[in-house]
Amino acid sequence: MKNPCLLQIVCCLAACVLLSGCGKKFDPASGQAPQSQSIETGNPELVPVQNPQQYPLVAAGRIDVPDQLNVTGAVFPDISREVPVISLANGRVVDIKTRLDDNVKKGQLLLTVQSSDVTNAFDAYLKAVNDEQMNNKAYIRAKDLYAHGAISQAMLEQAEDAENDAKADLVAADQQLTILGVDKNHPTNLVNVYAPITGVIIGQNVTNAAAAGVTLSGTATAFTIADLSSVWILCDVYESDLSRVHLDQEAKIQLVAYPNRPLTGRVSDIGPVLDPTLRTAKVRIEVPNPDDLMRLGMFVTATLLSRQKVTHAVIPATAILHLHDRDWVFEPAAGQRFKRVEVEAGIMLPGGNQEIISGLAPGQQVVRDILALEATLEAQ
Repeated sequence: MKNPCLLQIVCCLAACVLLSGCGKKFDPASGQAPQSQSIETGNPELVPVQNPQQYPLVAAGRIDVPDQLNVTGAVFPDISREVPVISLANGRVVDIKTRLDDNVKKGQLLLTVQSSDVTNAFDAYLKAVNDEQMNNKAYIRAKDLYAHGAISQAMLEQAEDAENDAKADLVAADQQLTILGVDKNHPTNLVNVYAPITGVIIGQNVTNAAAAGVTLSGTATAFTIADLSSVWILCDVYESDLSRVHLDQEAKIQLVAYPNRPLTGRVSDIGPVLDPTLRTAKVRIEVPNPDDLMRLGMFVTATLLSRQKVTHAVIPATAILHLHDRDWVFEPAAGQRFKRVEVEAGIMLPGGNQEIISGLAPGQQVVRDILALEATLEAQ
């Protein structure tokens, strides 16, 4: 409940006590102001009530839960799922079909490069075809001559070797065209570059009319595509907390943008090097990313669940006052008063109960229904 009335009533009561303590008034005949007095107002966290027995108390229960370590981190791509897009044909980019941040499918056309490498490769292929045909005819003729005793066996073997070399050159020329992506039946000097995987373009290094290829100046990578179906979350863990982290540890991921969509991941690496300034180590969490919910660079909160158990208090959710993004409970105190105590509330539990992470121990008594106490104080 986000109602500041209770806090205002506590402040008003303290102010009334202060005003009632000023017993000495100003005397106009003397012309002197009264001397200041120090008035003890008491603890402002103590709330007086007339009939404290009207407010039932409840003893905090207990629950054993895995020890939790809360850390913050950011979303990064899994480098094993990043694939560079490279044009093996050197030349000039004449058409770009996609751009940075686009989602692409495997086999989708990304760009077209005009390259002289294709012309040279096709020329080499045609020469290899002609050479193989010529050497094949020579070998057939040599076999016929050898069968009639017109040439020696050495000459036949020489013709056979020349035929085998021509075949090897033809196969190599044909493979070169395949590597460049050229259809030998429909040759052209334009080479299409396709997406090798399905994903998101997270890097672009080319524009129209730019140079492309592995041997030209500049970067050989035209695009970088990342498969974001699974991502990394890199967190900073302090040196004092590293003993609470282990490989394959379960982690609960909370997104600021989607608070109602919790995710689960696993610790896959604990950095071997500490930051010399912050005294922290990088902890990597691998998390499935359904529907590309997480975007690169997002800040997240990760809760690492330890194998060790810790004991927390459990009280009814009605006993917790939510005020200014803080949580409070009221404990009984001496002199018909209740003491306001700040706590850290945890997750909701079955039966209308809520976990208390800190500020309250099992067995301590608190007011069961904070609404009834607040209504009474407002009436006062």
